[in-house]
Parts: sequence; C-alpha cells; structure tokens
Amino acid sequence: MSLMAGTLHVVEYNALVFRRIWRGSIAVSFFTPLFFLAAMGIGLGSLVNRSSGGVNGVPYLEFLAPGLIAAACMQTAAVEATYPILAKIMWDKTYEAALATPVTIPDLIRGEVVWITIRMFIVASMFWIVMYLFGVGHSLESLLVIPAGILTGLAFATTIMAFTATRRNDSGFAAINRFVIIPLYLLGGTFFPIAKLPLALQVLAWATPLAHGVALTRGLVLGNIAAPEAALHALVPVAYFAGGLLIARALLMKRLAK
Repeated sequence: MSLMAGTLHVVEYNALVFRRIWRGSIAVSFFTPLFFLAAMGIGLGSLVNRSSGGVNGVPYLEFLAPGLIAAACMQTAAVEATYPILAKIMWDKTYEAALATPVTIPDLIRGEVVWITIRMFIVASMFWIVMYLFGVGHSLESLLVIPAGILTGLAFATTIMAFTATRRNDSGFAAINRFVIIPLYLLGGTFFPIAKLPLALQVLAWATPLAHGVALTRGLVLGNIAAPEAALHALVPVAYFAGGLLIARALLMKRLAK
C-alpha cells in the first residue's frame, strides 16, 4: 500500500463517520460566528467604539472577527485530538482493526492530521463567510486567514494528540480545556490586546501558538502586517506543530505497535 493510499483510507473512514452528522456540524459552524459577531462584535463593539473609538484605531468588530477564526480553529483541534482519538485507541478499538490491514501507524497519524485539517478548514471557512457578511475582510488577502487559522489549530492538534496518546481514560481532557484552551481563548489576544495584560501574562501568552495565530490572522485581514512579522508569527505554530507531531508519532508507535 502506498503512503498516500493508507493515509487516504484513514481520512475516508473519518469522512464516512462525519457523513452522519455533517448537517448539524455545518449549521453550528455557521451560526456560532453569526451569533457571536452579532453579540460581541456589534453589540459590545458599539459600546467599545463609542467609549474609546475602537481598539488600536480600528472598529471592535474588525479587531475581533479575525482573531476568532484562530481561536475557533484551536477549539476545533482540541476537540478532534482528544475524545475521537482516545476512542479509536481504547473504546472502539478502531486503530486495532485498522492495523490488521496494510494501514500502518504512520498512516493513522497522517490521516488524523489531514482529517483535523479538513475539519478546521470547514470551521475557518464558515467564520470567514460570516465575517464577510458582517463587512469585514473584503480583500482577497483576507482569505489567507483560513490557512493561518488552520496552522494555529494544527499547533494544538498534534501537541494534544501526543497527550491523548498517553491517556488511559478521559480524566485529563477536562483539565486541558479548563486550564489551557479556555484561558488562552480569553487571554490570547482575541478579545483585547495582549499589551493590556500584566507583563508575566504577556510573556506567557506570546509563548503560545494562539497569540501568534491571532496576530497573524488579524494582520492579514487589516492589511497592516509586514512579511517578516507574518513569517515570525507563522514560525511559532509551525514549531509547535512539528514538535507535537514528532512526539505524538513516537508515543503512538510505542502504544499501538505489537
């Protein structure tokens, strides 16, 4: 079996499962940003714009919307890299069945990463469409927020997948959400500038992929980011993605190999 064929079989399996729930998933992916931007971007944003003239010289809706794409990809990656992966390892024994075929462990890992990328593409695309409908990001360059958001999510997907590979139950997933995903969602620059945080939290925020992903997506939509700065912000998520992938591969090879 070729490298590509094994990977595609894993993607095909996930797509067949997704086929049963895609309508609800697409609806959630569309209406979540619709309601969020209406409430936060327009509702709260009108107060912010009146009191302080926006954030960093731009209306609050334009400040908020791009960062939400990166944050939404982070959340999607966290969900896809926890319960679905552990279920296939332990509860459903999907990986055990797949490995009885010519599919290999690297095929499983690549296939899962490709599938998570597809899921984030759907989420990021829905966010971009809603953002466009709200009058934000009408330039062709704004479409780059979709791959930028996906890159941000991949940085979390592989690192969390590595964590999942060590689990014997789901007890650690609540801690990941409570102490990593939610704090980053709130304090990673999505809703207000990181410069407003205390210095120690600023350093902590910039050490994470989300802060760089938010800065990258926002800069692409607003058109105020230079190429060297964009490359620097992209480098951090790439480093997390590559490191997480190497660790996840090693841990899953150790756990699944017989």
